[in-house]
Amino acid sequence: MRRNRVLATAAAGALLTAGLTACSSGSGSGSGEDGPVTIKLLEYQEARAKVVRGLIPQFEKAMAKQGREVKVELVADTLTDDQFHTKITQQLHSGTAPDVIDMGGSNVTGMAGAGYLLKLDEYLDKWDGWGQYYPSVKKGARQPDGSYYSLPHEASVQSLFYRKDVLKEAGVSTSQPRTWDELTKRLKKVRAKTGEAPIVLPAGTAWGAGTWTEGLLPLMAGTGSTFFDAKSGKWQLKSEGLSATFDLYADLVKDGLLPVRDLQNPNPWEPTKYKKFPKGTLPVSAQGSWGWKYDWGPEGAAPIKDVRDKVGTWDYPALVPDTKPYSVSGGGYVYSVNAKSEAPDAAVELAKWLSSGKALATQLSTVGAVSPRKGLSGTAPYKDEPSLLEAERKLQTSIQPPLGDGEDQVSQAAQEATAKLLSGGTSGSEAAAAFAAEAKELLGDNRVAK
Repeated sequence: MRRNRVLATAAAGALLTAGLTACSSGSGSGSGEDGPVTIKLLEYQEARAKVVRGLIPQFEKAMAKQGREVKVELVADTLTDDQFHTKITQQLHSGTAPDVIDMGGSNVTGMAGAGYLLKLDEYLDKWDGWGQYYPSVKKGARQPDGSYYSLPHEASVQSLFYRKDVLKEAGVSTSQPRTWDELTKRLKKVRAKTGEAPIVLPAGTAWGAGTWTEGLLPLMAGTGSTFFDAKSGKWQLKSEGLSATFDLYADLVKDGLLPVRDLQNPNPWEPTKYKKFPKGTLPVSAQGSWGWKYDWGPEGAAPIKDVRDKVGTWDYPALVPDTKPYSVSGGGYVYSVNAKSEAPDAAVELAKWLSSGKALATQLSTVGAVSPRKGLSGTAPYKDEPSLLEAERKLQTSIQPPLGDGEDQVSQAAQEATAKLLSGGTSGSEAAAAFAAEAKELLGDNRVAK
């Protein structure tokens, strides 16, 4: 599951400060920020707000050394993802949103398209730090118009997590499976021994957007088939890769390898990732690098004792001929600047400072995220996170999934099509056809390739 869901659950409680409030009271606008400036930074998850709260005074001191009087007001409001999206959209529309917004990168496309976010190209072109970012991260942040409206300050790597101890005890190989056929044979051996479904891939409507971002999309990403064409801005809804992806889901359901009942019930991540994987009765799980901290780490939702000794990761096996195993470059949180900020220069400066050096290393270690840029592997406390450092190495060769305008609509179609598979009686080809038909209806003909 997404780490933001874990953080939102853990954050339930009192607000750290007042809720979303109006944008900055800076003394100037644009490049005329000569006098004292106050900017507001929004953090809607408690863990993120807590770590940033300790960094703000350091930023203010750094600005003072440059002869700039910049004050930062932290706006902390504990919200779920859906609550955040609704509330910040209303604030942006009314012109009362904070100057800097920390949010998941998947929110950017819609907000940028609506004109709510500041274009950052000129700022980033002049910043040395931008040259240190990994290509896959830059690619993921670039919007359909070719510009940037966010500064990523973390990344993630998605792969298959597996219980080394459980598989070894069952006499099942823990080496990297080269193909899904090879992995499926292993899973059938586990099923024969335990009588239980041995793998979870997000699917169906109960998992929500995770079915798309952590289920279908990572599988599709390594097939080599075009899914979204950035040049034309259109989605390719029928392909060899999509057919293979839905066939895989269908085969896993038919062979009893997916926990169908769990996936159909509310909060399907709880019985699968929070109970059965930690217990060892479901030994393989699609997951992101955040899982080391927020799912199974000592302070996670479902801690696994000696997690690094018991848990390992595989790249996704090849799904179609002439492809090879791969990891997926997942999204992370980004800083975006309100297009109506009265102090955009100071707002961007805050985003850059928080995305650099010790400040960035501290945030990454706290939230269990991978560095989106080079040069942090020797900076404490990030340097003391071996699982994150290993994920960062994979990030450099990982696949960046195709993302574009209409992603929410495609996600909805993916949820509905995989739900049909979980209900039984639907083949992979039928689910693929249902997906294509619904996605086309939701997107409209102008966003679908012929």
